[in-house]
Amino acid sequence: MATKVLLTGSSGWLGRHLAPLLQSRGYDVVGLDVAPGAHTRVLGSVADRDLVFQTVSHYGIEAIVHAGALHKPDIVRFPRQTFIDVNTSGTLNLLEAAVEAGHPRFVFTSTTSLMVRADVRAGAGEAGAWWMDEAFGPLEPRNIYGVTKLAAENLCRLVSRESGMAVAILRTGRFFPEDDDTHAVPSGLNLKANEFLNRRLTVGDAALAHLAALERIEGCETFVLSAPPPFSREDAVPLADDARAVIARRFPEAAELYDRQGWVLPDRIERVYDPAKAERLLGWRAQTDFAAILAALRDGSELPFAHDPDWLSPVLSASP
Repeated sequence: MATKVLLTGSSGWLGRHLAPLLQSRGYDVVGLDVAPGAHTRVLGSVADRDLVFQTVSHYGIEAIVHAGALHKPDIVRFPRQTFIDVNTSGTLNLLEAAVEAGHPRFVFTSTTSLMVRADVRAGAGEAGAWWMDEAFGPLEPRNIYGVTKLAAENLCRLVSRESGMAVAILRTGRFFPEDDDTHAVPSGLNLKANEFLNRRLTVGDAALAHLAALERIEGCETFVLSAPPPFSREDAVPLADDARAVIARRFPEAAELYDRQGWVLPDRIERVYDPAKAERLLGWRAQTDFAAILAALRDGSELPFAHDPDWLSPVLSASP
């Protein structure tokens, strides 16, 4: 009999890719979201504690993948209290429902955004580009999104420690399809392609990481998720000084391929996300990396990542 998995955020960008992946691997997926969607059976918010417990009981849920949240662009749309209700209290509701039901494991979608302190945001450090793995700290989130996601992470650690439930905390790099809400130059496809050097992954790879975590997690572990960077820690200083020279050594054809598109490579790279732990413990490695971007440009084939400047989160059509 198929394992019944509750997937929150099932109508969102990650959820609409993760739900069919889970189903293809034999899971019975029950989607919960505030907005309707193809994979959403339960309409409502994770902030509704009664709804969460009733859903877990009614559907006989055996594991939870908590991918639903308010995100950074939502800061201008919702008050701080709503972030606390959804991102923090909602996570606690799900954790406690999972423990009460005796679940062996829980997967939580977090964010690399909570690692970006004010000094990281300002640029490279004294040692060059920030090398950001799971040990990076201290963590001082710069906005309510990061604050609530870090609080939710700590609830995961607390509940796991007290209950023995295995918990995977997945700090995902960027995989959203819309344009960046702060960076204007470069933008669009060019910016996304550049980010595969240091901070982005495809939504398909993010979904595969969640599947790996659901099936392999032991204990309570935190993972940074991104495409594997083509650099080493020894590159930190030259990346912050002249990233194009470092890129040229790794990818001699990159500049010419970019020129054909009218694109620009980054002058500086000031932070690098390191996903090595996920490969080591979960057996997960992003299938799409910067080399795949260049291969598509060389062959004239479709770029291997999604870009939709008109994408709008379904949360905007419903109250959280």
